[in-house]
Amino acid sequence: MHHVLITGATGLVGGHLLNLLRRESQVESIVAPTRHPLEHAFGIVNPHDPDLSAALTKVTSPVDTVFCCLGTTIRDAGSKAAFRHVDYDLVLETARAGLRLGGQQLLVVSAMGANANSPFFYNRVKGEMEAALIDQGWPRLVIARPSMLLGQRGTPRLNERLLAPLFSLLPGNGKAIEAHDVAKAMLREARHPDTAPVKVLSSSKLREIARQ
Repeated sequence: MHHVLITGATGLVGGHLLNLLRRESQVESIVAPTRHPLEHAFGIVNPHDPDLSAALTKVTSPVDTVFCCLGTTIRDAGSKAAFRHVDYDLVLETARAGLRLGGQQLLVVSAMGANANSPFFYNRVKGEMEAALIDQGWPRLVIARPSMLLGQRGTPRLNERLLAPLFSLLPGNGKAIEAHDVAKAMLREARHPDTAPVKVLSSSKLREIARQ
C-alpha cells in the first residue's frame, strides 16, 4: 500500500481514514477526489468538482489501493434515485477508476444487512453494489459491513442521534460501532492483505480488528 485513492473523504468514516492515511509511513501518495475542496489538503492531491464523476476523471496517477467510503441515506439524498446514485453508481465509478489506474485492492464501506434480494430498498442497493464489485474481478476486495456508525458528523443525522443509544446496547453485529474503528480496521486490512480474493467483514469483526 503505497499509492492510495480514496473517495468519501469528507464523510464520517472517510474523514477518519484520510487522517490515518496521512500518518501512515508506507503511504507515498494520496489522491482524494471530492465534490467540495478539502479544508486540510496538505500532502493530498484533491481534484474536486460538484460532479464527483468528473473529479474521478481528473485522477491520472497510478494507485495500488482504493478505499471507497461513500454513503448517504434516502433522507439526506432526497430521493431513492439520488441515494442509488451515491451508494451504487459512484461506488462503481470509484472502483472502475481504481482499476483503470492499476489498483490491486479495493476496500469499500457497505452496511450490515446488505443483500441484493432484500425487500428493503437500502439493503438491496447495498447488496447489488457488493455483487457488482465482485463481478469486476478485483485481485482483492474487502467489504466492510458496519452496524450503525457512531461519531461526530458535520451535519448530524436525526435517526442516528435518536437510535444510537439503543444500538449501543445491542449485542454482536447489531451493536453500534465507532466510525474511527471502521477506518482503523480498513487500514489494517489494507496493510496486511491475505490470499482471499473477496473478504466480508462483519461489524463485530471490524471492531475486533480495530483493537489489534
